[in-house]
Amino acid sequence: MSNRLASEKSPYLLQHKDNPVDWWPWGDAAFAAARATDRPIFLSIGYATCHWCHVMEHESFEDAEVAQLLNDTFINIKVDREERPDVDSIYMSACQVATGHGGWPLSIMMTQDMRPFFVATYIPRTGRYGRDGMMQIIPHVAEMWQNNRSALENIADNFLGALRNASTLDLAEAELSAQVLDAAFGYHEQQYDSINGGFGHAPKFPSPERLRFLLRYWHRTGNTRALQMVEHTLQQMRRGGMFDQLGGGFHRYSTDSMWLLPHFEKMLYDQALLALVYLEAFQATGRQEYEQTVRSILEYVCRELQNTEGAYCTGEDADSEGVEGKYYVWSIDEVRSVLDPAIARLVIAAFNLTGTGNYIDEATRDRTGNNIPHRSPGDDLLDSSRLRVASRQLFDLRARRVRPLLDDKVLTDWNGLMIAALARCGTVLNDDDLIGRAVKCAQFIEAHMVPEPGRLLHRWREGEAAIAGMLDDYAYMIMGLLALHEATGEKNYCSWAMSLTQTVLAEFRDEKGGFYLTAQDSEELLMRPRQSFDSALPAGGAVMMMNLLRLGRITGKTELEAAGHDAIAAHSAGLRQYPDGFNAALSALDYALGPSTEVIVSGNRSIAETQEMLSALRGMYAPNAVILSRPVFGGSNQPAIHVCHGRTCDLPTQDTEAVIARLQSAMD
Repeated sequence: MSNRLASEKSPYLLQHKDNPVDWWPWGDAAFAAARATDRPIFLSIGYATCHWCHVMEHESFEDAEVAQLLNDTFINIKVDREERPDVDSIYMSACQVATGHGGWPLSIMMTQDMRPFFVATYIPRTGRYGRDGMMQIIPHVAEMWQNNRSALENIADNFLGALRNASTLDLAEAELSAQVLDAAFGYHEQQYDSINGGFGHAPKFPSPERLRFLLRYWHRTGNTRALQMVEHTLQQMRRGGMFDQLGGGFHRYSTDSMWLLPHFEKMLYDQALLALVYLEAFQATGRQEYEQTVRSILEYVCRELQNTEGAYCTGEDADSEGVEGKYYVWSIDEVRSVLDPAIARLVIAAFNLTGTGNYIDEATRDRTGNNIPHRSPGDDLLDSSRLRVASRQLFDLRARRVRPLLDDKVLTDWNGLMIAALARCGTVLNDDDLIGRAVKCAQFIEAHMVPEPGRLLHRWREGEAAIAGMLDDYAYMIMGLLALHEATGEKNYCSWAMSLTQTVLAEFRDEKGGFYLTAQDSEELLMRPRQSFDSALPAGGAVMMMNLLRLGRITGKTELEAAGHDAIAAHSAGLRQYPDGFNAALSALDYALGPSTEVIVSGNRSIAETQEMLSALRGMYAPNAVILSRPVFGGSNQPAIHVCHGRTCDLPTQDTEAVIARLQSAMD
């Protein structure tokens, strides 16, 4: 018999609808039930493509004994973190305060008024290695709730105090300068893995915002070490098992330091952010490998994640048939059995397949006999036609397997990122199809996710749009709309971005110039969350810093630029002290420090001369330049380039090479 989750839209919640646990969705009814029965709350937060969420479900939430303990002790609430990032943010902060780390599944035990008293991530069914499991923890909490509730109340009060202190951390200090960028580069250089690329030790995350900041730093200073760090990291990731060598797109992260063994889920936001950083590396260096990687990422996204209406689904699961990575790995015997001998030898050599396998099970550390296809360092990725044909054969054979689950909900924020990626990549690569896909996605958001002008909803699935938009929805959509405005020259995208920006300033801005995660009129939670630090995604507030600066320059509205500067100042201490958590804000600071440039190419876009000007200008790496097109500008119908630096404009010119040289020397 199904539980209350059967009527939900979230694929993650629906995965749990047949659990014996008496799950409730987050909402007033669940909290009313907790008060009526005088029970504490067990809050479980995860997402549909999370491998360890599946493990905990199988071990505990499908187990009759654990379910009985949960049902007798708690009101049990299940939350999809992707649907409710506001709820997730609060309780992930509690986990980080208590344990120093976080992750999913996130397991919270709390009072009826939302104050946590126990926090953890994955909890095994039974204790092991001195660590209690669900079978030990639940009876202990039940006993304390009945006989020593004051102790739990005290713990909850302490948690609440710590959360409030963390949320009110003053990140503002003295005025910022380029020295902050120098210090951040020094920090990243210390963390850099000069052997394998990337930063720090295992597990290794792609960190696209860090790489984008380092590209900007190279552009500003000419420091070739910054560029070398970026290129080495991008090349190593592209050749590793974290990249799907057959189907394109990146897995979530690498569990080892060599980028070989991934967590196999594929997320929409990773594809968008990594497409952008590979695109910028292509602009900076001209290396065809980076353009090929961009195209491979976006081919995967459009083939597997785009829905029939032009929007993009959230991601694909790590598991297939209940086994993580099963869809993606190969034994050498299987390859030999399905391919002609000569083709099999080519594939085995190119993708480093071995008889013993290179796939080591993360939990047991045992070799499985399976292989994760990967390339060797230094391999030329512009492959021969024979290898391309062989790879396609293997891809077609893989497609017959049982695919991982597709989480088909549409999130406004992540679609905003994909709009930005498609529009920027289409603009730089002169690919009208990519720009058209960005336009179609924006049309979907406008048709389904806009309840009233200037407002957004967060989630759409099976015809239902719901959940009030949060800061990231607005910030990422504005980012996407500005990219579309630059790609198409259509003013309506700029107007829409302006309308959303006004909502952000009115509803999300705090008294110091930073931003809350939720709007003023949003549901009342334990506290009103902020998200100042970058996570796997750039902080929405940092994206708004850049949006405000760029929109201010595009529109000439100096009050928007002022708001952008205020937002940067509100986080100045964070930029100085925690560069690893403020990479997107550091990029905004780089823009704010200038010099920044506005370039308008005037002329009929159907004329070859106008197109050649736009193509040449957009192909260069000039991160602090806004490049727009107008049919008529400055009183002339002839193709011309109008360049403004700061508040000073040059005379119109038709000398594209001179403009490019001027922009490339702007940092000297």
